[in-house]
Amino acid sequence: VQLQASGGGLVQAGGSLRLSCTASRDIVSDAFMAWYRQAPGKQREVIATSTSTGTARYADSVQGRFAISRNKAANTVYLQMNNLKPEDTANYICGALYRSVPYFGQGTQVTVSS
Repeated sequence: VQLQASGGGLVQAGGSLRLSCTASRDIVSDAFMAWYRQAPGKQREVIATSTSTGTARYADSVQGRFAISRNKAANTVYLQMNNLKPEDTANYICGALYRSVPYFGQGTQVTVSS
C-alpha cells in the first residue's frame, strides 16, 4: 500500500489549507488513519486520527482548528487546516494502520508565514 499526500504549500498566518492523502489500494474504508507532522529538529508528532467508524481525535495544539475526514469512495483522507500559525510549519505525513500493518506516506510540506 502506498499513501500519497498532497495539498501543502506556503500560506500566510490565519489562512487555510486542505491536505489530501490517497491510498493505492482500497483500505480507507477499514483502516485507522492518521496525520502526523515533523518540523526541522523536532520529533514526529501525531496531530489527528480517525477510526474506521469515524471517531476523530486531535492533538491539543490543533484542536478546534484542524479537522480530519475521509472519502471512502475516493480512498482518500483529508486534513482541513484553518487559522494556520507559523508554528504549524512542518512536513505533514499521512499514515494508516490496516490489518495490523502500518503504512506511511512521503509527506507534504506546509509553510506558514507570519
